[in-house]
Amino acid sequence: MVESKKVSIVIPAYNEEENIRPVTEAVVDEIKTNLPEYDYEVLIIDNCSQDKTQAIVRELCKENEKVKAIFNEKNFGPDSSPYYGLMQASGDCAILFCADFQDPLEMIHKMVREWEKGYTVVTAIKTESKENKLVRFLRTVYYKMIKKISDTEIIEHFTGFGCYDQSFLQILRDLNDPVPFLRGVVAEFAGNRKAIEYEQQKRRAGKSHIKFFTLYDMAMRSITSYTKIGLRMCTFLGFGVAGVSAIIAFIYLIRKLIHWESFGFGIPVILIGMFFIGAIQLIFMGFMGEYILTINQRTMKRPLVVERERINFDNRGNGDEDRTSMEEY
Repeated sequence: MVESKKVSIVIPAYNEEENIRPVTEAVVDEIKTNLPEYDYEVLIIDNCSQDKTQAIVRELCKENEKVKAIFNEKNFGPDSSPYYGLMQASGDCAILFCADFQDPLEMIHKMVREWEKGYTVVTAIKTESKENKLVRFLRTVYYKMIKKISDTEIIEHFTGFGCYDQSFLQILRDLNDPVPFLRGVVAEFAGNRKAIEYEQQKRRAGKSHIKFFTLYDMAMRSITSYTKIGLRMCTFLGFGVAGVSAIIAFIYLIRKLIHWESFGFGIPVILIGMFFIGAIQLIFMGFMGEYILTINQRTMKRPLVVERERINFDNRGNGDEDRTSMEEY
């Protein structure tokens, strides 16, 4: 008898008490309806929620042994936790799916059908979005800018929502990167990939927990990981400012020699020059600091996630038993 293939649905969650049960049940129904020939697992990785999310996830695991859970010891951020969850997937392919219903359910079977054609990664690309128009515009500007300055091809409007073959998941494990940037890894290593367009929906309930500085960290991580423009800009702009300063100094010297008695340098000019050069230096130090911070995080080799507990991962006898652990990757 031929063993059926298995699809893993990885759902990262943080304070999603209003969404986690409906989205889990909807995902299971989608698989049973449109992918009936597939075995499945729904892997919920909870980033130390402070509401009732974990209690609801425990109930879901009791009701369905194919629903698995990982509870993180603390909140490890919106990048590390989903990345780690993908690495724990045991299916032939894995789909990263949002807990807030912004990802359309029908995309699950559409991406699996494309994966069946032999693609290693199937990326879901947002061509339309019901999010704030200003946010959409800023994201578009960001993607255009990164695409122009990056050494690696950047996939525009790709959030990580996609279908990943187990062979690609092994690449994620082998990278052993403590500062992962999934979108960059996909662009860099997934040559055999297919893009599918979709319209992003509004959140079903609750609000996003991703703050401005979190988005800033993610943006800077893409710049420091995949571009040299920051450091090159500092070098070239530094030479440019030095050249302009030398020309101005020479002009002032000539005018002073010609009009020794009547020509004065002026305190305002000196102060403006000092503040300008000081500002340039601070910007350069900030850019270099971002690169150094990324290097520091990678050399420290901190774990992506520290687990507090796993549920339904051990299959023993007639049923699944819980296992509590403090695992590190």
